Amino acid sequence: MPADATPAATPAATPTTGPTDTPDAAAPGPGAGHPPARALVAELNELRGELERRMGVLLVEADAARVVATMPVEGNRQPFGLLHGGASVVLAETAGSIAAVIGAPAGSVAVGIEVNATHHRSLTSGTVTAVATRVHGGRTLATYDIRITDEQDRPVCTARITCMVRAARPGEPTERPDQS
Repeated sequence: MPADATPAATPAATPTTGPTDTPDAAAPGPGAGHPPARALVAELNELRGELERRMGVLLVEADAARVVATMPVEGNRQPFGLLHGGASVVLAETAGSIAAVIGAPAGSVAVGIEVNATHHRSLTSGTVTAVATRVHGGRTLATYDIRITDEQDRPVCTARITCMVRAARPGEPTERPDQS
């Protein structure tokens, strides 16, 4: 898929505007409390990095406690035609990192310091969906569990990311998309 191409939206890729906190989610962390909005999701999709664009990663829902993103299998396969495990890790890290950035206080950044993944099922086609759910949102660390599933909601990969929340260095962007 070309770098500037956007995959066709699927029913699962329609941004939602309902509540996103789950009963199992940790208490809201810094920067939380912004209601999920189509405008935030649209702006975050516009700000996707080069890698996310090339891989077709699209955000569906986003707030500090939960991020949902999708990615096509097509274009993200290894030489034997299976979804590349590294592509799943990129999707997981993207979802968790975006949630951590949304939850970081003004004037700070969130940077990934650890990510791990377990692959459960191989795929050759379709779309995978990642749901990143906050486990811990503290002053200096934010941790998210990410569950990646296929179109039948079967587990493809589970991952966890921990991000360090720190003061921004001179020249680092700190404005959050929802603060415009």
